[in-house]
Amino acid sequence: MLELKHISKTFGGVRALIDVSFQFDPGEIHALVGENGAGKSTLIKILCGIHNPDEGQVFLDGKQVIFHSYGDAIEKKINLVSQEIQVIPKSTIAENIMLDKIERYFINGRIDWKLLNQEAQKYIDMVELNLPAAMQVSDLSTAKKQLIMIARALSSNARILVMDEPTSALTLHETENLLQLLKKIKKEDVTILFVSHKLEEVLEIADKVSVLRDGIKVGTRENKDLTSTDLVKMMIGREARTSSMGYLTFDPKHLVLEAKNIGQGDKFNNLNFQLCKGEILGFYGLVGSGRTELAQILIGEARKDSGEVWINGEPSQIKSMADSLYKYAMGYVSENRKEKGLILNASIKTNINITIWNKITSWFGAINLKEENNQANHFIKELDIRATDADQQVMRLSGGNQQKVSISKWLAARCDILIFDEPTIGVDIGAKEYIHQLIWNLAKNEGKSIILISSDMPEIINVARRILVFKEFKIVGEINNNQPEPRSYEDVSQEIGKFLA
Repeated sequence: MLELKHISKTFGGVRALIDVSFQFDPGEIHALVGENGAGKSTLIKILCGIHNPDEGQVFLDGKQVIFHSYGDAIEKKINLVSQEIQVIPKSTIAENIMLDKIERYFINGRIDWKLLNQEAQKYIDMVELNLPAAMQVSDLSTAKKQLIMIARALSSNARILVMDEPTSALTLHETENLLQLLKKIKKEDVTILFVSHKLEEVLEIADKVSVLRDGIKVGTRENKDLTSTDLVKMMIGREARTSSMGYLTFDPKHLVLEAKNIGQGDKFNNLNFQLCKGEILGFYGLVGSGRTELAQILIGEARKDSGEVWINGEPSQIKSMADSLYKYAMGYVSENRKEKGLILNASIKTNINITIWNKITSWFGAINLKEENNQANHFIKELDIRATDADQQVMRLSGGNQQKVSISKWLAARCDILIFDEPTIGVDIGAKEYIHQLIWNLAKNEGKSIILISSDMPEIINVARRILVFKEFKIVGEINNNQPEPRSYEDVSQEIGKFLA
């Protein structure tokens, strides 16, 4: 049905794809995996007409096709659910879903809104969004916006559906619903190209799996013969590390942060916890359990109704993120790097230096350009950010490299307390290992105090040395995970499970 032959693509001297060939059959879910920068996004964009290949051809039903735009691909019933959130905030859910089909609902020069909403509601129900078609999009969560994009793609009756990290912002329940929906769609002879870093999803849903590494196709395998270990070896050339990071030495009496009797509306009520200097404290729980909401109170992004936050033994006055950074040297790596963590259309240099502009700006308001370049180049090298140079736009980077930039701006600020909120969401195995080691080194070697918020149980068990378990805006359990002889993953996961039961 769809075939790519000998595709190559180069950007500014960097070879993104090298002689890559693929075949996709009707009614199959074909997963594409690889590290950030392996060439997955470039391949998708060539398939959807956003980029043209330097070499090679695309064939559809045995005939060569040349796409000059995404519109050309849509005409051939190829549709993309992008990793980037692409909705019109001031429009309704129905308008966003039926955006490219609104002209069908013009009757006597006016839009039949009732009919348009009825048609859109079919696809809203299909993805189990459970919201009215006439609701405005602007105030919806990232996860719900993602479901709207999926509903839009389904409404196009695509023969080839390209899903680029479609579950990155979804809850476990929403993810499971989507995977079941895709299994139904493929029975209609729809070809689904499923791109994901979540190998458990790939192994659950895919019929075939193809692996890219450094722009080269490593291979295509039938799913029935694959394990996650096999996939990781194909992706990074070795097995992933899955063991505990080890034992962390810190003084339990040296408190750098204390939350005392925190209350907020009908959410938190007399919540307490402590963070020690040089400690990695884990916040574990399901999405919506209160972990991120508590972090937002700590950094001043959300207001508390009662209680106090003490920093280094004294009550703090944090009314904004600027207060948390400049008064108390506390930084927050957002779980939503694209909307809250980065300025996507700005350069790497701008994003890294934004937290220290006050330090590198002269009294008459001019930024020290030399120092700005030095800081950016230091972190590009230190964190191995794969980019052409410091002036490259962040939106042009892979997800893993974007996350490294998001982390770099807080490292540049020399924060003593760092909150990492889902730091490895949407990144590959290699970048995930790198970020884990970075967090560990910050605590062990530099004495930084870390709060690690994660819904990834292996991540929280392997990296955090003390774990607070959250459920329904309460801390329902605490686990000491810092033993000279590391506890087994099974023992710790069972203990967490008991608290959540």
